[in-house]
Amino acid sequence: MNIPHPACISWPTLERAAFGLIYGSILVLSLLMALGDPPEAPFEPALVLFGSVLAVTLARAFAALLSHAIETGERMLTLKAFQAAWQHSHPTLIVANVPTALFTAGGLGWLTMNTATLLSQAFCVAILILVGARVGWVIRHSWWLPIGGALFAGSIGIGLATMKYAVH
Repeated sequence: MNIPHPACISWPTLERAAFGLIYGSILVLSLLMALGDPPEAPFEPALVLFGSVLAVTLARAFAALLSHAIETGERMLTLKAFQAAWQHSHPTLIVANVPTALFTAGGLGWLTMNTATLLSQAFCVAILILVGARVGWVIRHSWWLPIGGALFAGSIGIGLATMKYAVH
């Protein structure tokens, strides 16, 4: 019996979730940029962050549901249509949960809001680096393309994170 190596099991999961992970990371970085300075209310960033990601994710799923019906002529209110529309939403929401938890920790006084912001940005940039490296590896199984993919995707995240400080 051929048992797959444990590392081989996680890559297909990452690859299926790649769109949602990338979308969620960039969405969180963009929302962090829009949040500005830490607000007076300690839990406000956590609520704004998760609520905004949820709203955008639901809007994207709704748009996918309607556009799929237009493109294919299939009915919208079927389990298959809902699953297709919701496909990338789960990883997007998971990406938002970590920064939300960090800002909740900040609201409880376990972290400063600046630390929560930096850790949230680092988390999103790390996801982009990981997915970028995986893209490079999938395209060509060599050492330089994953490094290039990681640098490219990571630089997008670092650019968004840096813009927060440039704007504010």
